[in-house]
Amino acid sequence: MPLTAPDTIVAVTTAPGRGGVGVVRLSGPDARRIAGALIGDRALTPRTAHFARFRDGQGQLIDEGLVLWFPGPGSFTGEDVVELQGHGGPVILDTLVAACVHHGARPALAGEFSQRAFLNDKMDLTQAEAIADLIDAGTRESARAALGSLQGAFSREVNTLVEQLIQLRIYVEAAIDFPEEEIDFLSEGGVADDLTDLIAQAGTVLDSARQGRLIREGLTLVIAGKPNAGKSSLMNALAGHEAAIVTEVAGTTRDVLREAIQLDGLPLNLIDTAGLRESPDRVEQEGIRRAYDEIRKADRLLVVVDSQETDVDLTDLATLLPRSQQELDHLDLPVTRVLNKADLSGLPAGPRPSPADTFALSAATGEGLEALRDHLKTVAGYQGTGQSRFSARRRHITALEQALAALEKGRQQLYQHAAGELLAEDLRAAQQALEEITGAFTADDLLGRIFSSFCIGK
Repeated sequence: MPLTAPDTIVAVTTAPGRGGVGVVRLSGPDARRIAGALIGDRALTPRTAHFARFRDGQGQLIDEGLVLWFPGPGSFTGEDVVELQGHGGPVILDTLVAACVHHGARPALAGEFSQRAFLNDKMDLTQAEAIADLIDAGTRESARAALGSLQGAFSREVNTLVEQLIQLRIYVEAAIDFPEEEIDFLSEGGVADDLTDLIAQAGTVLDSARQGRLIREGLTLVIAGKPNAGKSSLMNALAGHEAAIVTEVAGTTRDVLREAIQLDGLPLNLIDTAGLRESPDRVEQEGIRRAYDEIRKADRLLVVVDSQETDVDLTDLATLLPRSQQELDHLDLPVTRVLNKADLSGLPAGPRPSPADTFALSAATGEGLEALRDHLKTVAGYQGTGQSRFSARRRHITALEQALAALEKGRQQLYQHAAGELLAEDLRAAQQALEEITGAFTADDLLGRIFSSFCIGK
């Protein structure tokens, strides 16, 4: 049911900083009145740009530009909306906002315009989140995926599942409520078949969502190893430019270096760390501590080893990463081993037979680097550009996994116990999990967390 907000909010909707044009947006029941106080009492044609001069409460000229009026519900938020378009100087825009506040508006909270659009049924939660994802997109592929979500691609997939789930629930719960009909779930077979089809479809949506999340968030790779193994050289080789200082002096890198790159549309967050060893140097010790902090947060660890060292046990992480046993205890982190400096050791570049996920290469010459790139795309589960129809977030993946688990549990209840009541409860849980994705069923505290991560003015 649409919400009528009691107050009118205002914010700058264009990016911070200087620009040719800046936009101040008003939304709420008094938007038209407040705009009139700035431009004078004049007629405004809906969705038409009008030239106007903006004045403060004392009648002093602030700026001149365009004003557009979007009466609700035919607006972004579903409320009356007015946009004041002036010159893009921070002082001018701040003064316009202050003038609006003087006449009764309230400064908008982060994401409040999008939140009002959601509460007024102008968009669902995945579409609202897609606005933030589109703004934050770092690659063309992630922008394309976010646009797909904004246009409703993800919502349609989820709503299709929900609709099929509702039909299944109606049948199952009717059989429970009217036992005199004596419906046998197993012998009839329709429920079991529908449930199996629904599980398969939910699995397909989950796979697509995982691709969408991968496109949005990328993969965080921490490059670690002993000093002078060529970690920074590997980072530079993957980045395609000199992102890190490289010298022959062991311990050159003492802090965490970050570089965002992409492999054929897959975002990679590379993190180069200090060489791991026992050191009396307090600065180097701090760099090593930070290195282990980053390792704990990584999606995958690239352990770099100098291939000229012939007596290294590649299966023993405690040998490859000093102190790793105590520092990384109980951490289940996938590892790729990189035998660097193959041009100096004479080791053939490319995948090694053992241990698994081990590659020989030369960061200096680039030999073997392409095999590592292909490996990273494979272990990430990346299917290539054009394969992600929508963007997704971690919470979406969790909700889909919960829904799928509930459906699997329900099928087990059906086959093992023919328990209609238990199946009905599992179907209800699956529907609730799916509806959390679009916001049809969402706790208020979750909404607060989602919209608070948006920009002011969005």
